[in-house]
Amino acid sequence: MPTITLRLELHKPTKAKQDMYERMTEVNTAFANWLLNHPELNQATSKLFKEFSSQRFPSAVVNQTIREVKAQKKKQKAKKFRTFWCCFNNQNVKVEKKGAFYTVSFPTLEKRIGVPVVARPYQEAWLNRLLDGTAKQGAAKLYKKRKKWCLAIAITFDVKPRHETKVMGVDLGLRYIAVASVGTKSWFFKGNQCAFVRRRYAALRRTLGKAKKLQMIRKIGRKESRWMKDQNHKISRQIVNVALANGVGVIRMEELTGIRKRATSAKEAGRSLHSWAFHQLQTMIAYKAEMAGIRVEWVNPTYTSQTCKCGHREKANRNGICFRCQRCGYTLHADLNGAINIAKAISGFAS
Repeated sequence: MPTITLRLELHKPTKAKQDMYERMTEVNTAFANWLLNHPELNQATSKLFKEFSSQRFPSAVVNQTIREVKAQKKKQKAKKFRTFWCCFNNQNVKVEKKGAFYTVSFPTLEKRIGVPVVARPYQEAWLNRLLDGTAKQGAAKLYKKRKKWCLAIAITFDVKPRHETKVMGVDLGLRYIAVASVGTKSWFFKGNQCAFVRRRYAALRRTLGKAKKLQMIRKIGRKESRWMKDQNHKISRQIVNVALANGVGVIRMEELTGIRKRATSAKEAGRSLHSWAFHQLQTMIAYKAEMAGIRVEWVNPTYTSQTCKCGHREKANRNGICFRCQRCGYTLHADLNGAINIAKAISGFAS
């Protein structure tokens, strides 16, 4: 079942409530760090909190924190959590609609009450699905972002798989953000604007760095990330829409390992895309496809850009954006050739 995360902003919480959420976060972070070094973490229950502190704290948060710390300790390299937000399981969070407003209730240091949330139109559609039972609510997390308190709720839902047999290959790269191929049809998504914006931000960071304006560097970094995320959303939506319009049942993409090392010239357009969130774009394509009932398959990227349709494989076959087979003379745009090979999964599927 596909899962999405709905990020809801709490509607104008009072100063008292904000202070309470801050206290909850501080206590929970301290408790999580205490748990990391506890010898009996694997057998821990909510009763263990009394060992840590005598203050009152929601057992629902304690239990979820214990589960989260257990899960993260195996892959946690740092010996300390900087911030450990309060989490709740699906039984401890309730979504309701009162008049025209949506409210979400969850355990706090005080009594449990419904908190109004800011729901945008697309979020309202998901909240309505939770209320009518066509989607299931998962765990939730209370966190603060840019001075605003939000609640992130996981939502799972059923999707009817598409029975179409057409396969789309999607090649992600530096000169073109994405090239998609379905049969004899192809679509190119250029990276020119992205390259220009990244170069502009890089130059601005260098200037600010010389002036020691670190706060401004962080600020424009966040702005750049938001812009890139928006671009990824738009491109991934276009790709999935094209797939739906052309009867695609499967989208294949290559596992992108080492894509940042592919640029060979400092002048090529892709140079400023080294920090492009390729993984983010793939993730967006994958979850949007999954929501539409399209299956996603991952292909081994080895030699997809060097192999001709005649089967001949040679590094010299590709020269920049040009592909020309050294044996049969077949020519094509190199990225399109890669997308076609990915659709055929010529190198096999990734394990």
